[in-house]
Amino acid sequence: VAGCVAQAEGEEMARRAPVVNLIVGPQTYHRLPELVAQAHRSTGAVLDTDFPAESKFDHLPYTQRSEGPAAFLSVQEGCDKFCTFCVVPYTRGAEFSRPVGDVLIEARRLVDGGVRELTLLGQNVNAYHGPGPAGDAWTLAGLIRALAEIPSLDRIRYTTSHPRDMSDDLIAAHGEVEQLMPYLHLPVQSGSDAILKAMNRRHTADDYLRKIEKIRAARPDIALSCDFIVGFPGESDADFADTLKLINTVNFASAFSFKYSARPGTPASTAGSQVPEQVKSERLSALQQLLTAQQTAFNHASIGRTAPVLFEKAGRQPGQLIGRSPWLQAVFVDADDSLLGNITEVTLVKAQTNSLAGELTGDGKIRWSTVDKVA
Repeated sequence: VAGCVAQAEGEEMARRAPVVNLIVGPQTYHRLPELVAQAHRSTGAVLDTDFPAESKFDHLPYTQRSEGPAAFLSVQEGCDKFCTFCVVPYTRGAEFSRPVGDVLIEARRLVDGGVRELTLLGQNVNAYHGPGPAGDAWTLAGLIRALAEIPSLDRIRYTTSHPRDMSDDLIAAHGEVEQLMPYLHLPVQSGSDAILKAMNRRHTADDYLRKIEKIRAARPDIALSCDFIVGFPGESDADFADTLKLINTVNFASAFSFKYSARPGTPASTAGSQVPEQVKSERLSALQQLLTAQQTAFNHASIGRTAPVLFEKAGRQPGQLIGRSPWLQAVFVDADDSLLGNITEVTLVKAQTNSLAGELTGDGKIRWSTVDKVA
């Protein structure tokens, strides 16, 4: 068993589940071959949930290739925010950022292997502060601008972000860096100031809305995505109404929403005023109904638009390809496999809640060709 749960509950897991012979926290993934060998030799469970002084990034091999034209690249790990519902600071540790040089080396290797789109990953990725070549700390905006200089890297995304770290230079990059796609996942969790305070988010609903205004001013066509938690301890009907109000104000292109569930060891898990499960379910249903309507409307507004689509894989139907629009929508198109790995102009003709259907423009023009770029 590996991951955050193993990190938080490793000793209890070993006690209650003797069939598990290896328990590993996320900070020691780089030692998996060694730990697997130990587990084979051991008569009991091998438990490694330490926080080593050195970064695991120092031990991971560079990714040489990707299975498709889009790849993920880890640049940051950990979180210093200590939201009261979240285990990440306890299981992933403090915020740590990979050096700029290491990120650029891995990015170039991925692009040389055929990757056209990179998504930068981190638990709080926009808090990135990796050391640059001169030893100074770079922001995520600076890293994105450097990545944009890599030939044949046509698309850049990043996730997941915290509103407090959505800096002016990062917002400006959304309007200035062509390769930075018009999509942003920026979780708010609640629209109630009282609940945001109880969550220790350290921003208000108005703070969030002002960030959204700045982002849309920089990139008017941006698709906004979000996370929401309903039924947080102490959430009243009025608090929930504030969340619905914020959703109506922003108008999201997509979102992820959940009922609050206690995570052992977090402050919220022992808070009073726990919300009944039935109330949580009712609120989640109402919230998801609104969010689904917004997502459906966003997709339907795309009908008739021509957009560059990165074809990533074959579809389930013969002669069908699946790609992604700049706004991260899945797009299904009848097209030849020769377009896989390329960005091609597509006219969007049909929309559903979770996907779009498109047709190749007149001559099926390839906007950016892998072959042409590499040559």
